[in-house]
Amino acid sequence: SISKKNIEAIEYFKAHGGMFTIVTGRMPFYVQEICEIVKPNVPFGCINGGGVYDNAKQEYTWTYPLGDAVHDILDDVQRQFPEMGIFVSCFEKGYFSKDSTALAWFRKVTNMPNLVCAHRDVPEAIAKIMFGHEDEKQILALKAFLDAHRLADKFSFVHSEKMLYEILPKGSSKALCLEKMTEYLNVTRQNVIAIGDYHNDIAMLKFAGTGVAVANAQPEVQAVSDYITVSNEEHAIAQVIADIENGIIAVGSR
Repeated sequence: SISKKNIEAIEYFKAHGGMFTIVTGRMPFYVQEICEIVKPNVPFGCINGGGVYDNAKQEYTWTYPLGDAVHDILDDVQRQFPEMGIFVSCFEKGYFSKDSTALAWFRKVTNMPNLVCAHRDVPEAIAKIMFGHEDEKQILALKAFLDAHRLADKFSFVHSEKMLYEILPKGSSKALCLEKMTEYLNVTRQNVIAIGDYHNDIAMLKFAGTGVAVANAQPEVQAVSDYITVSNEEHAIAQVIADIENGIIAVGSR
C-alpha cells in the first residue's frame, strides 16, 4: 500500500515543479494500479532496465530486448535446475514457462494472469527472464551457474528479490532506464534523486546525482547511497521530499 502522507507529499512535489516517477522491475501493464495512485508526471522505467514507458500516451519511448541466445541458457537451466520456475517477461505480456511456489507468490502479489507458454514459443520480443525458487540456496546456486555459463558475457544478471533472479540484456539495469529517462526529459543526472531498497536498485542509486536508501534497505544498498532515510513503513517518500525542501538532502551531492 502507499500511505496518504506519501501521496500528499508526491502531489506537493509535482505541484511545485518536481518530476516524480518510478523505476520498477515489472511490466507497464501490471503497475497501472500504482500509476493511478501516485500519478507519475513523466515516463517511468520498467522491466528492470528493459524499457521506458509513457503512461499518459500508453506507449514505450524506449525498449531494450533480449537476444535469442537466452533460449540456450534457459534450456541449460531447465536441465540443471528442474524445479526452478521460469517467467518470460515481454513488453506487452508475461508468460510462465515453468511454474514454482515462488512464481505462484509473484503471480498473486502482482495479479499477473497465468499465461502459460514454453520459452521458445512466446509470440513477442522478450524483455527479461525471471527465475523463481522458494529456497534462496537454489537461487544462489543458479547465480553461480549463470555466472560460469559459456554465454554469461552476453547478458546481465540481477538478484531482484530474495526468491527471484533475472537475466537482462547486456548492460541493462535500472540505471540504464534512468539514463534514458534523463535524456528524454533533458534533465542532468545531478538533478536526479533516486530512492531504493534492494540489489536491483544499486546501479540506479549510483547513477543518480543523489542516491537515497530506506532504513530497512539491504546493507549493500545502504553502502552505495548518499543518504539513509526512514524505513518504507515510515512514509519514506514524504520524508525525503521534506528533507530536500529543508536542505537536509542536498541535490547533486556527488
